[in-house]
Formats: sequence, C-alpha cells, structure tokens
Amino acid sequence: MFEYLNGTITYIDPAYVAIDVNGVGYKVHVANPYRYEENQSAKIYVEQIVRDNEQSLYGFYDLNEKHIFLNLISVSGIGPKSALAILAGQDHSGLIQAIENNDVKFLTKFPKIGKKTAQQIILDLSGKFTAEGQMTLGEAPIPLSNGNESPELMDGLAALQSLGYSTREIAKIKDQLKAENLDSADGYLRAGLKLLTK
Repeated sequence: MFEYLNGTITYIDPAYVAIDVNGVGYKVHVANPYRYEENQSAKIYVEQIVRDNEQSLYGFYDLNEKHIFLNLISVSGIGPKSALAILAGQDHSGLIQAIENNDVKFLTKFPKIGKKTAQQIILDLSGKFTAEGQMTLGEAPIPLSNGNESPELMDGLAALQSLGYSTREIAKIKDQLKAENLDSADGYLRAGLKLLTK
C-alpha cells in the first residue's frame, strides 16, 4: 500500500519513530530509531504488515534494507520484530556473507534466533541476495544503578531491549557501555549491538 513516507520526525521511541506527513502522524517501527533526530526531514521506506488484530508499518533507511527485511520475514520462524533486530546492527554485508557461508554461529547471536531458525534462514535465503546485497512482555526495565546514567545511555539500553535482548544480557554490558562515555543513543545502541553479537 505504501512505498515510502516523506515528512518530519516528530517523536523518537526506543522501538519506533513518529513521522508527520502533511499533518498526519505515522507510527513506524524501525531497526534503529536513533538514526533519526526530532524535527529532521526524512524519507522512510515502509512495509505494511497486516495481521488478525494488528496493522503495523515497518520502516527502512533505504530500499536495500527493505529488501533484506522482506527476505527475512519470508523465512518460517522470523517475524517482523526479529527481522528488525537482525537489521539493527547495520552490518548487512556481514549478514549476507554469513548466510552464504552457512555461518550458523553468526546468526544465533541475534535475539530469539536459535540454531534451528538460523539453519532455516540459510536454507531459505542462501543465493537469494544480489550484490546490493517495545519492550518484551514481562521484561523488567533496566534498573538505574546509581542515578548517574545519561539519558543517551538509557535510551540506547531501552532500544536494545525493544529489539528483544533480555535484561540480563543488557546488564552484563551496561558498565562497558557507560565507560565509553558516548554522546548519543545511536552510539550506545551500535556499541551495545557490537558487544552483544561478539
């Protein structure tokens, strides 16, 4: 139904962005909301997913990212949120290389991707790529250890949680992230993804 939305980012949540297009606000789930800034003009490629009790828009930085997403959700066991979690690392060439090289270990580093699902991804998608190549239910929020965490760090941790990483997994890397003293949620999200997928 929609190919892309061209408007102004009005709100950023750890799991989605709101984009105003001619006075209408669209809630768009994206892999990394912190690639965007509030009041930024943006063009977001989108895919509408309709299910029994839900209609959602999933957004992408470019057509290549959308292409990978559509391939991922065609795999049995991969839903839209799992596909976004895989895309969040933005190492798309590494992802494609892992699929082509039957690298199950690389794929199982993503949240909720077990060995069986990783093998299914490889089986279904190997050879298909060309050269272009909300918080989990019941999940406790990341606790503040001493009240000195920056808003950027906490936003980055919340974004990791929205991608499906557990509180326990995030708690293990929290001190390492804090020590990096980064200046943006996007930076903390990227650094966290690197640590979690080592």
